[in-house]
Amino acid sequence: MRDTNKVFHLAIPCRDLDETVDFYEKLGCRLARRYDDRVTFDFFGDQVVCHLSPEQIDPSPKMYPRHYGITFIEKEEYEQALSHAIKHELPFFQEPATRFGGRREEHKTFFLIDPANNLLEFKYYHDEEMVY
Repeated sequence: MRDTNKVFHLAIPCRDLDETVDFYEKLGCRLARRYDDRVTFDFFGDQVVCHLSPEQIDPSPKMYPRHYGITFIEKEEYEQALSHAIKHELPFFQEPATRFGGRREEHKTFFLIDPANNLLEFKYYHDEEMVY
């Protein structure tokens, strides 16, 4: 486990700053900073920076190998994130599902797609030891 004094940082492309801010705020992320060429969010305790670079948008995103997201330790937090996404009509790339059913690594998951075709996965493992 990481210490609480560390924050993971991820930089991704975005097509339009306004639509990016709208999506991530609806997701529940706090806008930390905004400049002419990027926006920075508190993404569930970590830092996501969306750089304005419309020429870098993947026109046909695939879940594998490139996506990012949150693995919740508490099932209730996963359920809240799913309810929040539904309530705010965020676009799903993959509907909620269970992967590896009946196995130790069984987990609940869903994927969202942001306005720049970046894929976000949210998941919860029934066995906390399978998180890593």
